[in-house]
Amino acid sequence: MLRILPLLLLLPLAGTAVAQTVSPSSIQATGTATVNAKPDQVQLDVTVVTQAGTAAAAGQQNGTQTNAMIAALQQALGKSGTIETVGYWLYPRYSTAANQTSVIVGYTAQNTVRVTSYDLSLAGALIDVANQAGAGSVGGLTFGLQDSEPTRLQALTLAAKQAQAHAAAIAAGTGGKTGAVLSAVEGTYTSPSPIYTAAGGASSSTPVVSGTVSVTATVTITMQLLQ
Repeated sequence: MLRILPLLLLLPLAGTAVAQTVSPSSIQATGTATVNAKPDQVQLDVTVVTQAGTAAAAGQQNGTQTNAMIAALQQALGKSGTIETVGYWLYPRYSTAANQTSVIVGYTAQNTVRVTSYDLSLAGALIDVANQAGAGSVGGLTFGLQDSEPTRLQALTLAAKQAQAHAAAIAAGTGGKTGAVLSAVEGTYTSPSPIYTAAGGASSSTPVVSGTVSVTATVTITMQLLQ
């Protein structure tokens, strides 16, 4: 007598067949590109350092000197940039005499402001103004871009094209060819331009010459590998 299996017993078999579908082969490659751009801003960090017997006195003296320095920098900067505080420290100083218990002998206050100018020609003059206004240190001088996005997009485009070319070359080496792009991952890095300074010269302003800003992008893509 012919027996008919229940339909429920057949359903798991169909489900198993679907789960065993094999995904297409793929290949991965990375491209890198660097685009150089002319800087359009310059930044420098200026620090005022004061010392006194008490924390209050050190802080008060620092505030007075910092305000005077900021006023001088603003006058030199005009409307072509900004000034912002990026660090403030107030800490005790201890005696360093040998074989003696360490005791507080005074306090040191430091206030650091960052000056950003969109007029690159002011770089040397700003350094001079800061020094003349009593800055304890001037550093962190870098040239950069106000908006690095256009340069970044250009670098990413070039990196993506290189990644696809690498993938195509690898595929050809295996006797196949590339298909659709399955995924793409980006990465970018912006390096500030190098700063060159020269001493001497007829000008009273500190000579400063900027280089270029480099934006490097990497793109890693995964593509179908067709045989």
